[in-house]
Amino acid sequence: MIKDQFDRIFDYIRIAVNEKCNLRCIYCMPETGIAFKPEKDLLSKDEIVRVVRTLSANGLNKVRLTGGEPLLRNDIVDIVKDIHQSSIESINMTTNGLLLHKYLEPLVEAGLSGFNLSLDTIRNDRFHQITRRDKLDQVMENLHFALSIPGITVKVNTVLMREINEDDLPGFINLAKELPITIRFIELMPFDDFQIWKTGKFMGVEFILERIKKIIPDFIGEYGSKTEQYYFKPEGYKGALAIIPAYTRSLCGQCDRIRLTADGCIRNCLFSNTEYNLKDLMRNGGSDEEILLFIKNAMWHKPLDGFEAEKLNKQVRTSMTQIGG
Repeated sequence: MIKDQFDRIFDYIRIAVNEKCNLRCIYCMPETGIAFKPEKDLLSKDEIVRVVRTLSANGLNKVRLTGGEPLLRNDIVDIVKDIHQSSIESINMTTNGLLLHKYLEPLVEAGLSGFNLSLDTIRNDRFHQITRRDKLDQVMENLHFALSIPGITVKVNTVLMREINEDDLPGFINLAKELPITIRFIELMPFDDFQIWKTGKFMGVEFILERIKKIIPDFIGEYGSKTEQYYFKPEGYKGALAIIPAYTRSLCGQCDRIRLTADGCIRNCLFSNTEYNLKDLMRNGGSDEEILLFIKNAMWHKPLDGFEAEKLNKQVRTSMTQIGG
């Protein structure tokens, strides 16, 4: 079992398998991209699987693969397949959906349980404004394709931004009415490589809730997953709605996750820049026992919450694609 000094137990790991992405979202990284690390500096498939296998024998039962865009990694199906053989209960992925038509069926066959689709608008012009690419039709086609595959869980992550896509909210609510998906409205976070965070676009949980109640007056939010402050399945809806307090950080006390960056660093909190270089330990001959003790030490020192984490040091990684979405 892995836990911290506040008795939080960690049974879930988010692994960034790469940094590269085929979109350029305004809340993540600049249009020109960032200085991506060379492939040799990123964890290999075998290194990723070794970490999971070591932790699965010590209470880990959930894995989420992120990026960057994880479907840009050529061996992503093999990664899922090998993780699935490690007695992991659920393997999920966060993706922008552009390549799902190529990879989803083999991923499900390999053991993928579900995915979260990052989608911030259902308008073509706005999709280009936010992602700097004209690919919405492909994403929507792939979403409907995914829903035709039985047994896979589909959620949509939508970052709401004032004066940018806040008027998309009714359209997303309608999607939850028509499709068996959970629409998760997420607060904007300050990991955008200095693009829009300081321009007043933030929409907090309570403001989002207020906007939803204008459309669904009887919206009664219950706690959903450990990241969902409000969760509601309106009567007659095929899907559900949720709100994620990503910046408000009201659910830190329930945190159960370990973060592993694409270049092999353990981060015990999204808002902390203290990193523990696990890759060097592995590449210098560290045993499985040493790997486990290293991760246990990193997580033991997890701050009480994201606000305490922010106080500890200045920001080093400025883009979510470097941290792992």
